Amino acid sequence: MADTDWGALAQHWLDRLAECSEAGPGVTRLPFTPEHRRVLRVLTELMEQAGLAVRLDAAGTLIGRLDRTGGAPTLLLGSHQDSVREGGAYDGIMGVVLPVLALMKLNRDGVKLPFAVEVLAFADEEGVRFPTALMGPRALAGTFDMAALDLRDRDGITLRRAMEDFGLKPDALPGLRRDAAKVIGWVEIHLEQGPVLEAAGRNIGIVTGICGIERHMVTLTGKAAHAGTAPMHLRRDALAGAADLIQAAETLARETDGVLATVGALQVRPGVVNAVPGEVALTLEIRAPDDSVREWAGATLTQAAHDIANRRGLGLDIACTYAQPATPCSPQIIESLSNAVAAGNREAPPLIASGATHDTSAIAGLCPVGMVFTACRDGVSHHPDECVEEVAMSAGIMTLERFLIQFQLTDCPAA
Repeated sequence: MADTDWGALAQHWLDRLAECSEAGPGVTRLPFTPEHRRVLRVLTELMEQAGLAVRLDAAGTLIGRLDRTGGAPTLLLGSHQDSVREGGAYDGIMGVVLPVLALMKLNRDGVKLPFAVEVLAFADEEGVRFPTALMGPRALAGTFDMAALDLRDRDGITLRRAMEDFGLKPDALPGLRRDAAKVIGWVEIHLEQGPVLEAAGRNIGIVTGICGIERHMVTLTGKAAHAGTAPMHLRRDALAGAADLIQAAETLARETDGVLATVGALQVRPGVVNAVPGEVALTLEIRAPDDSVREWAGATLTQAAHDIANRRGLGLDIACTYAQPATPCSPQIIESLSNAVAAGNREAPPLIASGATHDTSAIAGLCPVGMVFTACRDGVSHHPDECVEEVAMSAGIMTLERFLIQFQLTDCPAA
């Protein structure tokens, strides 16, 4: 097949998989649901057509394996099958389809690899149905918290019950932990979910790492007052203080390479048109690929919040509610993937950090990791309009194919 045919074939399978959805706009496919069961049937068909041996593990991860010699170490590829509510047809699931098609092409061309390859379709990365996520990769890495099985969805069904109703045995999850000595590494291909590659006119980028994240809950307390009778110089306006902090966060992020700062939720009290705000609660999220830079940004903005509160006569409560360290990608895998891209178009690919969390973040506890990004139209994701052009998917398949052919066991520190 010509390269463009592989992109069209990818689109064909993604169209079929998108039909495995709840009714409504876009794709809604949550874990351990009838839609999940339907998508597993289609993925099994695809994997078997590619010559893979298919099985389902205790976490609901569908695994397609290409064996070579007995006892050979295994390279893992894949992503997740689930979506957000009313999401797109590419997020996650494309990262299952493209590596399967790369292996299909290798099989058709008669290429024999010196290592085994598994393509994994994880059940739950998005964390939409249950207030937890990444169960599949965490189980492989031995980091899944079994207490999460007692968490409930909005209908009151526990994760344990949902898995059992799906035909799984959640008590077997600890047994899924892989022997790191037998795993070469992990590679995930994913749409960028941003505009950088498209703006640069590039189909493929190589990820240097996944940003660390920290989240702060901030409450500024002033004094509510009548909007018509409280003089400006006597006001203790909590919202004005929040505006100062938002401006400080934006300025710091714009002036510091790699830092992303977002105030995404704001609650104003009393929240009426004719009253000076007496209290504001807001969220502050900071992301950066370098943990030391992220931690510096968090400390700097915490100090800025104290300075603003003191200057404006406001009370302040600020607490870090969540912190996730950055996940650096393996330099060896980055180099191998970059070489695979350059071999196809004689141009080194862009190197970019991922601001979003992926399955790669969790499986990094098991083995060296790498990621490939494809361009997506207008940077849109988690939306029905999400789109990856066939030419970009074809480029992704060819990148994975060249990577698998060129990749040597000595390229990866796990080997």
